Amino acid sequence: MMKIVRRLYDWVLSWAETPYGIPALGVLAFAEASFFPVPPDVLLIALCLAIPMLSYRFALVATLGSVAGGVLGYGIGWGVWDLISFYFFQYVPGFSAEGFAQVKTLFDQYDFWTVFAAGFTPIPYKIFTIASGAFQINFPVFVGASLVSRGLRFFLVAGLFYYLGRPARVFIEKYFNLLTILFLALLIGALLLIKYLH
Repeated sequence: MMKIVRRLYDWVLSWAETPYGIPALGVLAFAEASFFPVPPDVLLIALCLAIPMLSYRFALVATLGSVAGGVLGYGIGWGVWDLISFYFFQYVPGFSAEGFAQVKTLFDQYDFWTVFAAGFTPIPYKIFTIASGAFQINFPVFVGASLVSRGLRFFLVAGLFYYLGRPARVFIEKYFNLLTILFLALLIGALLLIKYLH
């Protein structure tokens, strides 16, 4: 499985060297939000590195593609999950029946913030888009959380390249997971504080 994912990763990266990099980014962001295993950050970083001045345009394409793909994932969960769940559990990396049950527990307590955390951090976003539909999370809440979290994630990456250029690549590759996990820890801390104050 890891060899397949690595080949997909290399294939995604190769699109940055073609004239079709921007449409490929939109398609990748759309697909990753519902079933594809490689995150759009790979191609986004490559495109921003190639043309830093267009970084924000690339981020917008990734955001809109990802949210649209999230809506597809929501539709899969809402409409046909019972019929096709076995396929996802067996063939799509990151999906498991146990993980899906844990997601439901999170949704029961923090619907907006659960989607937000999945959209912003390295957690597989597609699990949460499909789970949102399967557990019938409020659709406007889902779209709002997706738009804010995916936009924040992609525009932060784009901003680093726009202002820093090539050194941003080293920074992101070295610290991205750490920074997003730190942000998630702060978010959970804030939620616990709010709960305690109430």
